Amino acid sequence: MQPEEIRAIIKQAGDAWVKEDAEAFASLFGQEGEFIVPGNRWVGRDTIRDVAEGFFKSYSNIKVEIKQIIIEGDRAAVEWYWEDREDATNRLNRADDAIVIEFKNDQIVRFREYIDTQTWGG
Repeated sequence: MQPEEIRAIIKQAGDAWVKEDAEAFASLFGQEGEFIVPGNRWVGRDTIRDVAEGFFKSYSNIKVEIKQIIIEGDRAAVEWYWEDREDATNRLNRADDAIVIEFKNDQIVRFREYIDTQTWGG
């Protein structure tokens, strides 16, 4: 994959979260793609879609700001700022995320997210 293609997919991933579009996010993954966040690991496009849909039922006003992308072959490291609002409590959540993404055949095969909720905005 070319770096421009990788950057485009990463932007599409961020946009899918902002638009609360679970199908768009899941469609970026291969059939057996992995989505990993602290404490959870989901495998498979359908499962990833279901997880995102569940998230959107409880959180809204999502913002994603990509800070930087570093690309090496078919892998990328992404730093982005994340913000959402928990609907039940109206609590604003903020985090700086580091994400390592692996691509194969123009799709995400592994999306590993490291979330820092303590020192966001730095």
